[in-house]
Amino acid sequence: MLTQRLAEFVINTPTSALPADVLDASRDALIDTVGCALAGSVDDVAEIALRYVRDLGARKEAAIWGSAVSTTMAEAAFVNGILSHALDFDDVQSNVHGHPSTTLIPAVISVGEAVGASGKEVLAAYAIGLEVAGKLGVALGTGHYQRGWHATATTGVFASAAAAARLMKLSVSQLQHALGLAASQASGLLANFGTMTKPFHAGHAARCAVQSVLLARAGFTASTTIFDGKGSFLATYSEKDGEPLEPLLAQLGKPWEVIAPGISFKRWPCCYCNHRSIGAMLPFLKQHDIKAEDVEKVEIGFPPGSDTALIHTNPQTGLEGKFSIEYVATAMLLDRKVNIDTFEDAMVQRPEVRKLMPSVKRYRIEDNKMYTGAVGFNEIYIKTKSNEYRLREDRAPGSRQWPVLAEERDEKFLDCSARVLGAAGAKRALELAINTQNLANVAELARALVPSQPVATKPRASQESALAK
Repeated sequence: MLTQRLAEFVINTPTSALPADVLDASRDALIDTVGCALAGSVDDVAEIALRYVRDLGARKEAAIWGSAVSTTMAEAAFVNGILSHALDFDDVQSNVHGHPSTTLIPAVISVGEAVGASGKEVLAAYAIGLEVAGKLGVALGTGHYQRGWHATATTGVFASAAAAARLMKLSVSQLQHALGLAASQASGLLANFGTMTKPFHAGHAARCAVQSVLLARAGFTASTTIFDGKGSFLATYSEKDGEPLEPLLAQLGKPWEVIAPGISFKRWPCCYCNHRSIGAMLPFLKQHDIKAEDVEKVEIGFPPGSDTALIHTNPQTGLEGKFSIEYVATAMLLDRKVNIDTFEDAMVQRPEVRKLMPSVKRYRIEDNKMYTGAVGFNEIYIKTKSNEYRLREDRAPGSRQWPVLAEERDEKFLDCSARVLGAAGAKRALELAINTQNLANVAELARALVPSQPVATKPRASQESALAK
């Protein structure tokens, strides 16, 4: 039974079996996700989600980061998941075909806080949950995403259920029921990209995962063979390029997903499909001193599948702009930078943007392979009044081929979190996050994510993060 084998790995793998580099990489994912969530906590979507939870008046089990509000572990996972994905600044992973940590980290910290788990137990739950997401992502295939499913959520609900079940010490059988419950809640469509519903996908997956585990622990039943045979989740949701799950289960932890292919961390707060072009163009524009007023046209080539998420060619809002290479390239030409402020509605509606953006076009590079935002390449052509330039980028910024250094990781966290916690609070939170593995109770970290005073408006960073340069 494939479902049983997967559940056995999740429940029976001892924390001591996880190598040090796996725990370190999991800690890095935690630092990045929490920082993104704190920056997202002053976004419009956060205010709506927070008001929703306040009105519930639920039992206080876990903190909502960046606020003084506490709620049940499931609702905390929901809101913290929304916050983590609000700015689209959170990490990605190629096997998942999406964002693994935006569902997993909110789930493991919220549940960990509620049950009094240690930091090391939380990191182990994350790493084991990511094994589930990565293997299911490969089993679903690239075609699952290309068909229109948001794999962040459709794999994340299972990964987070596995991680939560481990922290709540469910039995193998109980986890099988929880996975069956999660399967009937796996959802999320690419058509909602560029709206508040995209981060909702992440929060919804985290909440459904925790709810599924709580219900299964209480005796609620579901299919215990949800990944087996006809009518299973994979038989229903996977595409032709999906791989059989059975041989993938033999690879659980061999190597660990958090190490290979590993996590890719974002330098810029927009869809990862934009990042190769940003990484190539930003230094090139500065090096050659290319001015926006001299540019006649820009053409950016994508091989099949590598721009599927970039569904907006003429964005009208900041959220839509995150999923538009046309806008992102225009902003680079005008501003020589891409940061959180780039994706304010007013920035997208600037007259100079509306004038220049029609000069930026994308085109399809013919190729018989199918690519993704994490795996692919871009070709870029820039024509100015006096010259022509061609460049190509195969590396994905933030990946193992173009890694984010520890000092860059820390600066991104401090830049994001200081907007809510202040400089001193951000520094304290970072110290605790770096030391997660040694925390006797992860609640100590969760408490450090509560600001000393309410944040009423969207703050502006006093200086640009090194990651956005």
